[in-house]
Amino acid sequence: MILKPARLMLALIALAAAPAFAQTTVNGKPIPNSKIELLVKQEVAQGKQTDSPQLREAVKRNLIVREVLIQEADKQGVGTRADVKAALENARQSIIINAMLADFVKKHPVSDAEVRAEYDRYKLQRGDKEYHARHILVATEDEAKAAIAKIKAGSKFEDLAKTMSKDSTAANGGDLVEWMSVNDLAPEFSKAMAALQKGAVTDVPVKTSYGYHVIKLEDVRPSKIASFEEVKQQATDSVQQRKLQVFRDELMKKAKIQ
Repeated sequence: MILKPARLMLALIALAAAPAFAQTTVNGKPIPNSKIELLVKQEVAQGKQTDSPQLREAVKRNLIVREVLIQEADKQGVGTRADVKAALENARQSIIINAMLADFVKKHPVSDAEVRAEYDRYKLQRGDKEYHARHILVATEDEAKAAIAKIKAGSKFEDLAKTMSKDSTAANGGDLVEWMSVNDLAPEFSKAMAALQKGAVTDVPVKTSYGYHVIKLEDVRPSKIASFEEVKQQATDSVQQRKLQVFRDELMKKAKIQ
């Protein structure tokens, strides 16, 4: 459409009269509207809030306060201090590294097959049985033998655990509380525990890196394995973490470190 001269003049006057989108300044320094938009989008993307005039005003107010403070800090020369420079460099490295790792995750997504394999590995690790046990943990073999002798003489396991055991389970009579698989515990402990009959106590001390144990098996049951859907996200995260670890290890191998 071609405007006639008179209509064109009216259009130009209307355009000139329209108010420009106001930009906030602090001591003459502008706070870009694009920065406000970016922070609003981040808040909304994180599910913290929905886009609203109140959110935008809060974001703008926060940027104004930060600008006032940074200007004062610059006046005082805070940014030139050695400790602040070191902190800034650490923050810079963290931001860049995290961005690079995020890019790696995007470029190397976890496949459904990998998640399923991780779940199968989890099931194998859990085994087909779970155990509920108690123990008495002491520092020396002689103490453990003394505890076993007292149990054989009729002393109650739970009472001895409360008075003799040196770890936090003592208050519960040595009860390890949770049902566990053999892979949840030290190998020496697991082997001795799994060999017991329900209600039985080890007749010789069991040595691990923690000390000497006297073990009582309270009960055994078939393993209760979480369904694939229940642990799918955990399995996905586990696979992704391993991929990241391999990536880091490969970089370390290539690096010339003296």
